[in-house]
Amino acid sequence: MRNFITPSRSIAVGERGMVATSHPQATLAALDILKAGGNAMDAAIAAVALQGVVEPQMTGVGGDCFVLYSKKGGAPVSFNGSGRTPAKTDLASVAARMKDIPPTAPEGVTIPGAVDAWCTLNKAHGSKSLDEIFKPAIEAAENGFRITPRVSADWSRNRPRLESNANAKAQYLPGGAVANIGDRRDQPALGKTLRKIARDGRKAFYEGEVAEELASVLQTLGGVHQASDFAAHKGEDVTPISTTYGGHDILECPPNGQGLAALMILRILEGFEMKSLSEADRVHVLAEASKAAYRARDAFFCDPAFGKIDAKHFLSDNYIGKLRGKIDMKRATAKVDWDEIEHTDTVYVTVVDRDLNAVSFINSLFNPFGSGIYAPKSGVLLHNRGYGFRLKAGHPNALAPNKRPVHTIIPGMVMKGGKCVMPFGVMGGHYQATGHGNFLSNVFDLGMDIQAASESPRSFAFDGVLSLEPTFGKAIGDDLASRGHEVKWSEVALGGCQAIWIDRERGVLLGATDHRKDGVALGF
Repeated sequence: MRNFITPSRSIAVGERGMVATSHPQATLAALDILKAGGNAMDAAIAAVALQGVVEPQMTGVGGDCFVLYSKKGGAPVSFNGSGRTPAKTDLASVAARMKDIPPTAPEGVTIPGAVDAWCTLNKAHGSKSLDEIFKPAIEAAENGFRITPRVSADWSRNRPRLESNANAKAQYLPGGAVANIGDRRDQPALGKTLRKIARDGRKAFYEGEVAEELASVLQTLGGVHQASDFAAHKGEDVTPISTTYGGHDILECPPNGQGLAALMILRILEGFEMKSLSEADRVHVLAEASKAAYRARDAFFCDPAFGKIDAKHFLSDNYIGKLRGKIDMKRATAKVDWDEIEHTDTVYVTVVDRDLNAVSFINSLFNPFGSGIYAPKSGVLLHNRGYGFRLKAGHPNALAPNKRPVHTIIPGMVMKGGKCVMPFGVMGGHYQATGHGNFLSNVFDLGMDIQAASESPRSFAFDGVLSLEPTFGKAIGDDLASRGHEVKWSEVALGGCQAIWIDRERGVLLGATDHRKDGVALGF
């Protein structure tokens, strides 16, 4: 039971359905789909499509996604909805012109995989037509929507990205104005594209005038994208990877996502009595575990079509034992050279319906407003996931034709006795693997309910800096600094969490979403 005097949120309670998203309008849209007889996949796609309109800085049809889906609470399936580079991509040519791929460059735009994933998952697991599922998104795009606080803050903070592209500036900064809280905005061109997809499915995006415009816009900026690259795109079913923690099975999507890094962090934490440690000790252990897992991620993870990533090896007792054995409780490990891009945001949605179908769904543009490259006729804002590629020949994540970059977005799912007990996700780019470890440790080690676990102070060890949310307090920061951590008090919230706990014994669904976003969890 939470303290009703201390500012926090109550856990959401439902029986016939539960939705948790980072935007209240998306939660309501998904809940309406459930009430109208739709299933969890219908509701999740409705929410994500709408968020691409009302949270354009975070997600959209120009992005990618990963999904875990448990039918009637059973063993989940996984879908990789990430896109590949154009066929004419040439590492040597790009490396001759730049040291790293800039975040606004067309070289950072891989073929968006979200729309293909939505259509494929709707056909395989949905019960309603895309026409009905897309109605809330189309209405918001064509008739307008009001700006919520977190969206406004992100819009203002990332104004330079929009100013980097004339078309994006015209759409998102009309008259030079950012979107303030309560302002009304619309996206009519995107509304038309959503109508086309609702009517004609994936071909409306990957073939014809939309694909041709996207290829043309990218070519104008120096990209090598062809309409044929869009037509060739296809997501794929993949097998989830897993480990155990706190008596539960934790499932993640395999690489090219960083879910394996999250499992590595959990395996390292498993060797410590987290409950008996002080708060500063827990932050220290999480930081050291994160650094170890992220080093492995950046050295070895890649598109599995271009290199084998043996999850069993990285999760083995021998490998994890060596990493765990290097952790000194009194001293932070030395800073290592780190040339990864900084962490960023995305959107995460989770839905459980009356039949206990459970969806863990994450969709992203990567950087806020993605690449900033906007196609005005189709209303598509393109992501920049490919700017995480390395321009080093021989590196597992090196730029190459028809290749998927390493992704940070990772949906999660917790199982017990072969049944799904919690779909969950923690937004925040690179932070996500650490976020999964921290959230699950809060639940299984410290006994927090999922709302309290999502609200707890967050830390993130990355690029030689240990970022702490100010809610930790000065004493914790001083303690960690004395161990050699370069402590920095974070000026922005670290990530955002949504989760749904399925209590089968009582027949109740419990939902959580934290205060770092505008979202809400609602059940009925």
